Amino acid sequence: MLSVGDTLPELELEAYHRDEIKKLHLNHFRGQWLVLIFYPGDFTFICPTELADIAAHYEAFQKLGAEVLAISTDSVYVHKAWHDTSKLIKTITYPMLADPAIKLTKAFGIYLEEEGVALRGSYIVDPDGVIQTVEIQANNIGRSAAELYRKLEAAKYVREHDGEVCPANWKPGEGTLKPSLDLVGKL
Repeated sequence: MLSVGDTLPELELEAYHRDEIKKLHLNHFRGQWLVLIFYPGDFTFICPTELADIAAHYEAFQKLGAEVLAISTDSVYVHKAWHDTSKLIKTITYPMLADPAIKLTKAFGIYLEEEGVALRGSYIVDPDGVIQTVEIQANNIGRSAAELYRKLEAAKYVREHDGEVCPANWKPGEGTLKPSLDLVGKL
């Protein structure tokens, strides 16, 4: 199971993106931040609300230098059909990756064999291809794009400011911490 500190696997998957079917290699995204959004399946209930929430924040993610990839075990043809018929999914302009062979979903250890779907997994990957954050939750609990965006801001900040760490609920412009023995017991 891939986790924080692991490197993204070298895989190529098909994607539905901007009315086209494309092959995307995960190494193509080296040099930029990457946000991976695994979801259980197309034509479901919570998934369109989450993916539309991400779509509403997509421009902000891009301004931070990140690409967003949505991933399910559905085929690119199912992604296209969903995109063509759902008012929420029509708002998506980021790539929707298809993982019907379950290679990526299994690599991340979030495949539910009995159900044939992925758990809701969110991952932030740095420009070197190293996973910096992991969030996995039950499929009956939706995620927040705003919180994922805040985590990306924090991950980017600590990468650019060596030796600093972001405390709970940190947002840009707020104070950070520099870990030292002087702080022990004083927070």
